[in-house]
Amino acid sequence: MTSQERAQLPPDVSEAVGRLPRATLVSGPTPLEAMPRLGAHLGLDLHVKRDDLTGLGLGGNKVRKLEFYFGKAISEGADVVLITGAVQSNYVRLAAAAAARLGLRCHVQLEERVARADPAYRTNGNVLLDDLFGATRTTFPVGEDEGAADAEIEAHAAHYRSSGFKTFVIPLAADKPPLGAAGYVLGAEELLRQMPNAGAVVVASGSGLTHAGLLFGLRACGWRGPVHGICVRRSRELQTPRIQGHCARLATLLGVAPRVADDDIITDDRMLAPGYGQLNDATTAAVLDAARLEGLVLDPVYTGRVFAGARQLASDGALPTDRPTIVIHTGGVPALFSYEAGMRTAIDARADA
Repeated sequence: MTSQERAQLPPDVSEAVGRLPRATLVSGPTPLEAMPRLGAHLGLDLHVKRDDLTGLGLGGNKVRKLEFYFGKAISEGADVVLITGAVQSNYVRLAAAAAARLGLRCHVQLEERVARADPAYRTNGNVLLDDLFGATRTTFPVGEDEGAADAEIEAHAAHYRSSGFKTFVIPLAADKPPLGAAGYVLGAEELLRQMPNAGAVVVASGSGLTHAGLLFGLRACGWRGPVHGICVRRSRELQTPRIQGHCARLATLLGVAPRVADDDIITDDRMLAPGYGQLNDATTAAVLDAARLEGLVLDPVYTGRVFAGARQLASDGALPTDRPTIVIHTGGVPALFSYEAGMRTAIDARADA
């Protein structure tokens, strides 16, 4: 298969994605940038896919997913979109921004996933932007029960419907059709058009829709390199079957043959401790390295962990040295400002070193 052929989705997949309702929210192809100084530091030919520059609401990978959720919401005549996520959720922030752009109401539910009481975490970063975009904001006291969070947001939706609104709920649990993953099937094609000779891809693996959609799209295009999913929320023992399920349900959603085998799915949870949304030394070091070697801003929840994971993979010899490694920058920069105290500690420690 030629490099040009690898840069195209096959007709069955392309046409299936094309039939899904879609709201245009992404500001064109995002850049793929060489990072020579950071790459030399890691011993890699490093390139970063800048999906932090998707345009809407300070950007991020979730915009690609939301094109399909909001497309479906609009096709169904919804006037209120509801979503649940962590207090500093990028997904929630971008759903609020998308609703504002498209003239819809947005109700966001913030789950207590991270045990932090400092004011910056609860009022700054993405929370400030949720309010700025005009979302109605409620809280949910449980942090690790997706079914309960979905049930609670459905209860809010029922309240809106009783007042005459037509609602659309963006689900959280993994057993729902992975509509948002279609955005990264297209993102995979975009990536290969920019660099068909990539040797490896490294991406955050959280909800799993970005990881699954990207892997599905790359395999559909015939690209066979490794896609390393860096676990940012749960262990690899839990994340691997989640990605398997997403890939299988994505094939069903599109009505096409499966493209992903079980051994295509690579997850790595070595950067996860002490848990979702909590700082660790490897992550804060990665955030500082990217900032000081490339002027690249990462967040400590997703992208900092992904770059820390790439460093570990490079040290293991698991990434190629003769072909480019692409790290997906999934955005999340607004959340950085809610971690000021921890990041200042890391900055001061490096200054003293």
